[in-house]
Amino acid sequence: MGMIGPAPGSPTRAELEIKRSRFLTLIARADSEDKARAVVAAARREFPDAGHHCSAFIVPAPGGHPIERSSDDGEPAGTAGMPILEALRGSGMECVVAVVVRYFGGIKLGTGGLVRAYRDAVAAALPQVPRVRAVRRSLFRLELPHTEAGRLESELRARGVDVVGTDFGASGVTLTLATAEAAALEDLIASLTSAAYSPVRAGEQISEEKVR
Repeated sequence: MGMIGPAPGSPTRAELEIKRSRFLTLIARADSEDKARAVVAAARREFPDAGHHCSAFIVPAPGGHPIERSSDDGEPAGTAGMPILEALRGSGMECVVAVVVRYFGGIKLGTGGLVRAYRDAVAAALPQVPRVRAVRRSLFRLELPHTEAGRLESELRARGVDVVGTDFGASGVTLTLATAEAAALEDLIASLTSAAYSPVRAGEQISEEKVR
């Protein structure tokens, strides 16, 4: 299973009103700390008159645990950034940033009320976030004579094999195949060709697929 995160694109938005305060949540894809901070900065520019722009993010770090950061942005310590971060943790996503923009409505919520409000604001947006999973796939090259290539390519596609490249040369055709099940692919090709042709490993590819 690969990393699950928001699909690239515009932030997902949701809004709650709690005791006359407006809480506008934006959740977006962020593959690095810089990109997460850029989403927060964009929210500040879009809503410059808001009282608070509280945020949290979870992004990958090279060879280690994900980087997690949160900001209360002027709210009492621990009442905003941490509830947002905990909601993100509970979502199971990485490469994710959430900003909750608050317009104060004149009624104080108290520390417990703020914690619930910021957590609920993120929870309202999370179900709407389109998600993708990173899938690591092995790449193979399969060299075939012209007379066999068309038939085999059709049979491989019919069995769900992803043919990501077809290169025609003077001596034959080279298919580039991507699969998450390397052993199964090798067995399938052996079966289809009576073991006359064997794929050669050609590295790896990381792709993203939608999570239903």
